[in-house]
Amino acid sequence: MNKPIRIALTKGRLEKDTIALFERIGYDCTAVREKGRKLILPITDGNLEVVLAKANDVITYVEHGVCDIGVVGKDTIMEMQGKYFELCDLGFGRCRFALATKKGDKFFGGYDVKTIASKYPNVARSFFESKGMDVEIVKIEGSVELAPLLELSDGIVDIVETGTTLKENGLEVIEDIAPISARLIVNTVSMKLRQKEIQQLLSLIEANI
Repeated sequence: MNKPIRIALTKGRLEKDTIALFERIGYDCTAVREKGRKLILPITDGNLEVVLAKANDVITYVEHGVCDIGVVGKDTIMEMQGKYFELCDLGFGRCRFALATKKGDKFFGGYDVKTIASKYPNVARSFFESKGMDVEIVKIEGSVELAPLLELSDGIVDIVETGTTLKENGLEVIEDIAPISARLIVNTVSMKLRQKEIQQLLSLIEANI
């Protein structure tokens, strides 16, 4: 048997959804379900080895070839970019990038440079460049909704699922930017050297989405 295909999973909800998908395929994921504090786990009947990591690290591991495949949100892909193949939309982890402001604020129009707060400065910059707008971007690590409330920014670019947090803080979405969901990414060299195995796995995944 060849060495296992190493797959990096984003810890948390995407990890759980991916394991549920593997179980639908018919793989025994007991080792991953009962992982304790282990971060590298076998799925022996699928000849897979699961690596649990943060989203940004999933991309780093796949790009550098220490993992063959990764499951990561489109939000991280858009923010980090990088060299790998994006093969498949897995259909879970759905939400969207959106531009939000304080309710009733007039955002578009006028010539003043707007300030935007975001955990995703590259996504925000790219969005406003596509509109031909010059903005100042402030990177926020925590609750980005605070920035307009504290008058640090005119608006925010963030991930929106239900919009409840925005509404409870007096903010509203004024434009959707891009849909987000979990994606399957593959290392470029692995795709050449292990194409048959990866294509077989991809076929099983697509049949069970």
